[in-house]
Amino acid sequence: MLEPVHVGGVTVSTATLHNEEDLARKDVRVGDEVVVLRAGDVIPQVVAPMIQKRPKRTRRVKPPKRCPACGTETIKPEDSVFTICPNRSGCPGQSFQHVKHFVSKGAMDIDGLGEKQALRFLEEGLIADVGDIYDLDEERLVGLEGFGEISARNLMAAIEASRGRPFKRVLYALGLPGVGYVTAEALADYFGSIDALHTADPTAIEDVEGIGPIMAAQIAESLADERTWELVEKLREKGLRLEQDASERRAQGGPLEGRTLVLTGTLEDLTRDEAAALIKSAGGKVVNSVSKNTDYVIAGENPGSKLAKAEELGTEVIDEAGLIELVQ
Repeated sequence: MLEPVHVGGVTVSTATLHNEEDLARKDVRVGDEVVVLRAGDVIPQVVAPMIQKRPKRTRRVKPPKRCPACGTETIKPEDSVFTICPNRSGCPGQSFQHVKHFVSKGAMDIDGLGEKQALRFLEEGLIADVGDIYDLDEERLVGLEGFGEISARNLMAAIEASRGRPFKRVLYALGLPGVGYVTAEALADYFGSIDALHTADPTAIEDVEGIGPIMAAQIAESLADERTWELVEKLREKGLRLEQDASERRAQGGPLEGRTLVLTGTLEDLTRDEAAALIKSAGGKVVNSVSKNTDYVIAGENPGSKLAKAEELGTEVIDEAGLIELVQ
């Protein structure tokens, strides 16, 4: 956190340092006055500390030798820029972070189950992992302080609705190492089911676009872990979708075959998921970031930094009507 500062026309109170190696290389310490700029006039970034203004007796920031949440000795995997706690299933800190990720909008989108409720449910023993969310019931929730009949009913409805989320979102919600939304979608398109992905070796996983050997090995290792697969089976029992419907797969030979598109901003009539499904039905591919390989950027209201990147690269920008025209 930074003391708020005016940079390039906006007030900045947080800025990226990327990772612990970046932090060590720049030698930024607690209490430092730092130089901040907006990379590409968009992303706030800490450039360097003002060493001449540094308080006395400050120390270099070092990662903890033991996890502050569970006491497990930390490790730094090969080729990683982060020190991590390896206790994925037994660390209360990781359990909380996994629940928080699982219920988030990009994943299972369980409205009404925010950070406070997630932490409370874990601390009070109502849930031990994300699979237990589907064992909650309205009567039990109404008995909790702060929950009334309406809030309990709404949460149960949100939990029930999440059972229908597509496989790619369930895969993303699992929180496998390195698997963001775009990677989860690519894996879902390529393998079609969690079982096919589970039996694939790292070489086969590496064939998926955007996945290198290190990530492929991490994915295979994580799914081979007994506790991870127990959770997968638990979610299967709860009725979550662990294979892709034919309607979700990218069409072959459509008008957008071989084209890569990026969605940004709020479209007038289509939701983000509806627009992505429309693009896939026409054979196109949706990715999260704009690059020289992007064919079109679909921009709605409040498009943000992706529009600026597209303009910088000279990528063609169209609106929702332009997307409909492309598909037709």
